[in-house]
Amino acid sequence: MLTLSETPQVVVAPSLIDQYQRTISYLRISITDRCNLRCVYCMPEEGLDWTPSGEILTYGEIARIVTVAARRGLKKVRVTGGEPLVRHGVPDLINILTRITGIEEITLTTNGVFLKALAEDLYRAGLKRINISLDSLDPKAYAKIVRRDIFYRVWEGIEASERVGFSPIKINVVLQQGVNDHEVADFVRLTQKKPYHVRFIEYMPCAHWETWVKTYKPFLPVIAEIEGQFGRLIPLSHAYDPHAGPAENFKIPGGMGVVGFIHAMSHDFCDTCNRVRLTADGKIRPCLYSDIAVDFREAMRNDGSDDVINALLDQVLYVKPEYHELDMLPKEKKLVTMVNIGG
Repeated sequence: MLTLSETPQVVVAPSLIDQYQRTISYLRISITDRCNLRCVYCMPEEGLDWTPSGEILTYGEIARIVTVAARRGLKKVRVTGGEPLVRHGVPDLINILTRITGIEEITLTTNGVFLKALAEDLYRAGLKRINISLDSLDPKAYAKIVRRDIFYRVWEGIEASERVGFSPIKINVVLQQGVNDHEVADFVRLTQKKPYHVRFIEYMPCAHWETWVKTYKPFLPVIAEIEGQFGRLIPLSHAYDPHAGPAENFKIPGGMGVVGFIHAMSHDFCDTCNRVRLTADGKIRPCLYSDIAVDFREAMRNDGSDDVINALLDQVLYVKPEYHELDMLPKEKKLVTMVNIGG
């Protein structure tokens, strides 16, 4: 079992507040850029040039960054990839993170392929909340999107997560015009008899700009379709799920679960953004749509002290932009890949 090394007492550093007075309390951690799927909107069928293992942060290095940041107010951690569960020992990492003072929430985003085998170990390690990406409920359509005939393994992973006690189970659906938008009602029906949180996510420009232009699906007609079939959506207050982030959450009349919308494109939430992203190779990116990154790995591997890590966190706070300016970026500057950034 991995353990945290003892660290000396240090003077408490200032809170994680950027120059626009936003409190940064949420860190998304990519623990690998590798993935076992080849989603058409994420990467080419042949895969990518993966980062060499020696350049990937160790679990101990990840824990050290989180520990220092937690002393300054970091409260939430999300473990992502690539696909995080392709990396060995993820329950060990979860166990470490749960014991870091100040961290109040730990969650994980996965494609679900390995969940059937790992759900119980993850839950016992301390993980209680989980997000599962599932862009179609049709096995053939799903296989076309992810280029793998693997739908039933994912569904078994969702069932295993429910069985061991994960709550809530959030199902993330990247909605795409002409690809899976005809399945909106099917996903909403899941929330009638299951306590699942189905979250429709606007398709962001990633990889090929031309693909995004053709498949972007705005949410206004989606909401109208849902209300036409299921009745008026019942809005939920933030108190229902204080960890909902930018999602707008609703219930359908009589439903057990939640229907959520994340307006990643049409409604920016930059003015309340509370997150930064730690890449698999040890850089913190203060904004998803920015090339700016602060390297933590080299500092730690050159015996950098906690004071050095705090200084690097100060840099992150200083360079975090006020807005993502996505609409001002040329096509070639759009996000190319998310697999090593953590989404």
